Amino acid sequence: MKFRNFKMVDYVVYGRGSFDQLDEILAPHRKEGQPMVFLVDHFFEGKPLVARIPLRGNDKVIFADVTYEPKTTQVDGLAQSLKDEFGQVSGVIGIGGGSTMDLAKAVSLMMTNPGSSADYQGWDLVKMPGVYKAGIPTLSGTGAEVSRTTVLTGPTRKLGMNSDFTPFDQIVLDPELTTNAPANQRFYTGMDCYIHCIESLQGTYLNEFSKSYGEKALELCQYIFLEKDTWDEECDDKLMMASYAGGMSIAYSQVGVAHAVSYGLSYLLGTKHGVGNCIVMNHLEDYYPQGVAEFKRMVEKGGFDIPQGITKGLTDEQFDKMIDVSLGMKPLWENALGKDWEQIMTREKLRALYEKL
Repeated sequence: MKFRNFKMVDYVVYGRGSFDQLDEILAPHRKEGQPMVFLVDHFFEGKPLVARIPLRGNDKVIFADVTYEPKTTQVDGLAQSLKDEFGQVSGVIGIGGGSTMDLAKAVSLMMTNPGSSADYQGWDLVKMPGVYKAGIPTLSGTGAEVSRTTVLTGPTRKLGMNSDFTPFDQIVLDPELTTNAPANQRFYTGMDCYIHCIESLQGTYLNEFSKSYGEKALELCQYIFLEKDTWDEECDDKLMMASYAGGMSIAYSQVGVAHAVSYGLSYLLGTKHGVGNCIVMNHLEDYYPQGVAEFKRMVEKGGFDIPQGITKGLTDEQFDKMIDVSLGMKPLWENALGKDWEQIMTREKLRALYEKL
């Protein structure tokens, strides 16, 4: 195929208070005797948001522990427990940050596809549509609400289930849900969006589709993190749209060096995605000089400390594992460095980069 036939999210609702329309949105997708399953970030356990979830019949709320990013074993366990309890479900609704939304996408797919989610880590390996799935972000930046992947840590690698069956059927973008998010978490996910833009706009895969979304997302991030002096409703509104546009910008292109290196950190050390991207971005002047300089201004203005020295004391074997995971992200490296990327990013060069972190 010369041009990619890109599968997008089917339905999008945006606006403050739009979460309250969830009951009517879900109603046409309910099947008799089969519940809607709400996977909710465990951060909200005991919080008012849970009481607003429109439960009907035998609907189930599951608080997802996303202290660490989703693992294939967690996905498989959740899908199997739902099959054991209900046979089949009407849908899976993810309410939370990127990890919760990725978990919801993956569980939806594993309700209908045989085997383990680890079998589908890669590109276009999923063969069957999942059950109905909706994503409701409570943090902005990851772009998980619009992406065609669900990033999972498996037995041998960290890699997404990248497929046309992965995107949500519905997303609900309600900026009110991001109010009072912890400042550091909000910053790290916001930087995930900013880094998406830098990597997409400077990548070899770039075209006008990606560029249009990427430039708008970048403009929003620059306004929020450099021009605004206090965080307010406008910031929440704009960052939610930056996340959406940033996710769309990489749909027709790819991310790059920061994400490829961050995947290795996450696999070995369990580093959270947004934090990992920031740790790596701090040292990528050779690849994104202007982006890194601006990123450092954002960090300084926000008064945040990016962790340092996290790879100190690792063994050769541990470095090799991170390098293996990172070099497995071939489309990311090709987008960043071109078709000859393997001659440019040698194992030795990548090891030296990891040692700086």
